[in-house]
Amino acid sequence: MPTASAAPARDKDLDGSPAANGRPTLRASSLLCAFMAAVYRCLLGALTTTMSQPSAPTSPQVPSATPLSDADYQACTRVVLDRLEATVDTWLDADLIDIDSHRSGGLLELSFPNGSKIILNTQAPLQELWLAARAGGFHFRHVAGQWLDTRSGVEFHHMLSELASAQGGKTLRFTPA
Repeated sequence: MPTASAAPARDKDLDGSPAANGRPTLRASSLLCAFMAAVYRCLLGALTTTMSQPSAPTSPQVPSATPLSDADYQACTRVVLDRLEATVDTWLDADLIDIDSHRSGGLLELSFPNGSKIILNTQAPLQELWLAARAGGFHFRHVAGQWLDTRSGVEFHHMLSELASAQGGKTLRFTPA
């Protein structure tokens, strides 16, 4: 049984020191932000693993990545992003669909007429290419000249075409260089 001299927990600050005016003040907002970020990561992970995936090959076993030098990785991803931008520009010129593209270094953002977005991002330390869309997040590794999804093995341009078609409301095909 607690003694009468023990102070209630609400009279202590988050670091255990006495609270000012009976209210905890120290780092409460920082801890709340960290907690909310952890909840967001958990929810995002659960959502992306339960989202429907575009059709996967019969064998979901993805081979190991082909080792690339940093310069080769940068060159490969630059070619991919350049090609995607050129494709979107061609569609705009042909009045097929008005997708706005914005590129900043290794990040390419595609904004669709309905307000949805697909974001592509290079991840040099991991030598991966990341894709974020309404259907979820996907990571691709360079394997024998192709970018393959690390979970399903689906080729990058095929996956991007399916996701862009779904978000754009019409058939859109991206092709490798």
